[in-house]
Amino acid sequence: MNASAFDRLNGAMQYHLVNTLGFASLRPVQNQTIDAILDGDNCVVLAPTAGGKTEAALFPLLSQMDANAWTGPSVIYLSPIKALLNNQETRLQRYAGMLSRRAFKWHGDVSASLRRSFIRDPADILMTTPESLEVMMMSQKVPSRRLFQSIRAVVIDEVHAFAADDRGAHLTSLLERLTRFCGSDVQRIGLSATVGNPDEILRWLQGTSQRKGRLVNPPRVAGNPDVRLDYVASLENAAKVISQLNRGGKRLVFVDSRRRVEQLAEHLRTLGVNTFLTHSSLSADARHQAEQAFESGENCVIVATSTMELGIDVGDLDAVLQVDAPPSVASFLQRMGRTGRRSGTRQNATILCTKTEDLATAAALLQLWRSGYIESVAPERAAYHVLAQQMMALTVQEGGVALSDWWAWVSGAEAFNQVTEAGRVALLEKMLAEDILFLADGKLSLGQRGQRLYGHRNFEALYAVFQAPATLKVLWGPDELGTVDAFFMQGLPENPSFYLAGRAWQATSLDWERGLCHVVPAAAGRHLNWLGAPRFLSRTLSEAVRELLVSDSEGEEWTSRAKDELRAHRAFHAFLREGRLVLRCHADRMELHTFLGGRANNLLARLLQQRLGGEVAADSFVVTLKGDAAKSAVAVQQELAVLLAPGGITLVDAKRIAPLCARGRLTKFQPCLPEDLELDMMAHRLLEVPTGVDGSQVMTDVLKTG
Repeated sequence: MNASAFDRLNGAMQYHLVNTLGFASLRPVQNQTIDAILDGDNCVVLAPTAGGKTEAALFPLLSQMDANAWTGPSVIYLSPIKALLNNQETRLQRYAGMLSRRAFKWHGDVSASLRRSFIRDPADILMTTPESLEVMMMSQKVPSRRLFQSIRAVVIDEVHAFAADDRGAHLTSLLERLTRFCGSDVQRIGLSATVGNPDEILRWLQGTSQRKGRLVNPPRVAGNPDVRLDYVASLENAAKVISQLNRGGKRLVFVDSRRRVEQLAEHLRTLGVNTFLTHSSLSADARHQAEQAFESGENCVIVATSTMELGIDVGDLDAVLQVDAPPSVASFLQRMGRTGRRSGTRQNATILCTKTEDLATAAALLQLWRSGYIESVAPERAAYHVLAQQMMALTVQEGGVALSDWWAWVSGAEAFNQVTEAGRVALLEKMLAEDILFLADGKLSLGQRGQRLYGHRNFEALYAVFQAPATLKVLWGPDELGTVDAFFMQGLPENPSFYLAGRAWQATSLDWERGLCHVVPAAAGRHLNWLGAPRFLSRTLSEAVRELLVSDSEGEEWTSRAKDELRAHRAFHAFLREGRLVLRCHADRMELHTFLGGRANNLLARLLQQRLGGEVAADSFVVTLKGDAAKSAVAVQQELAVLLAPGGITLVDAKRIAPLCARGRLTKFQPCLPEDLELDMMAHRLLEVPTGVDGSQVMTDVLKTG
């Protein structure tokens, strides 16, 4: 092996790399990461899926663990999902075992007896999720201070999956609390495949750490992926195409809804295709069995939602397919990166569109990809709702937290960087006034309402910041199949038949109090829906779709069917050449074609409805006006002129409109928030809000006309 960062590893690690693992050399990302970690830097490591990031982080940490006699646990390995931990467990145990060290997996599916064994005799590497780490910190049965006092480093796998949402805010808070347990500056190492603003992710990860930060982003070898975009008009036709593509090989198909995963799996099985499926509403055993069967099988297909893009290893893939447009360029790259791992093969992806609008979106997304664009991730920096969760978690963790001390536990988290003192005081006063918190003798504890809202089932509601919809657990005899959405089950006739895990089942009994649905196999059933957040396309992607529609160029990856359909779609949208915002009048409605993205259109639609009456709806491309709102094109143009004028739309307008756009609570911690903070959160989640230091600046960059 050539002299490199390899020489900085201790002798035992060098021996096992060469003799146990058979490494002839290290990859560039591994050389650079070894240097960064051994230099003591915090780092974000970028490399494609299967690019060797996990080894890049673990090899230098294990080397230090062995050379410096670290006691366990000294490394925490955090993953966004349990399935990824399950998948990585054998690999991490093997690497640790080479140096007579151990790795242990802790999450909700691991038995209590195994967790107790870990507490008695801790392993060197703790593999867990942020939610399970929160459980450990809050639990009176887990000696957190003793367990975590020797932590030297935290590795966050798929860090981009955390940064943009509430789980990222939660994660940065946990890192600050963990640092206080350790009493030292814990090294922070993030692993990511695709992100457009890695420097910002590094700053977000740093928190209060005084270590230097380093971005590990080695040059990537230019590839020539095989990408195709096809139009198939229906899910049934998509199944027929999938059944014929790469026959004899292993194919991974992404479908961005659980309902359509079940539907596509049914079509494929009808065609005689050996089909497996996995999504978040299937039981852990069902998902694991499908992934294992797929990994060891040939001439088969696994149909999956986005969870399979996070690096779960299902062996060498021959092809990745996508039904309808992927949600982002970053997601497309993650998914395509599952292929081309074998020598002599290249990455490939085929997008099969069942709807014309999705075809245009996919074509625009591929143009962005060809141009080198990847979405940036915008971490939240004023997450008051997560701060409320952390206050309550600290009261449980500490058995009552000092009023003078609670803020010091989490103040360094980047998620609270823009939390003001006034906002903090208002939040605390609201929670005390609502009896969510109780103050006595200078200590905060959960109040009676806080206990009712968040204290049931041993504070289960405080472990996770995300809000899961009500579900029923589906059981066939003793076997758990997965979950179904309780809301949709309530609207079905007695003893309904439905599909789950690719098979039809008939409900024999529903126990609403215990949340159980007992089933037996059925000949046929209906496909259920699951509640989920609305999908907003970004402004960048929406505007790229408009540019595609007014262009004459064609992509090299378009099939003849895709070309024909997009030519017809362009002809239908020839009116877009008239201007940046085009109002079209129809017999029963008016359509304002904006291509500003879902959040900006949401705001514009609600403001127009308040001014004009009637019904105004929006998607990412078009604002549709009906009834009184569509009586006069002149009136619409006049109201648009007012809204587009300087000062026409302010943050105050956005906060006033936001509740009209919400479908229920956005977070289970909304009852903790003062009204102004709640409205601000809703506006930023649901709308593209105006920017400006004083919050009153007109949204000129959002509703520009040309």
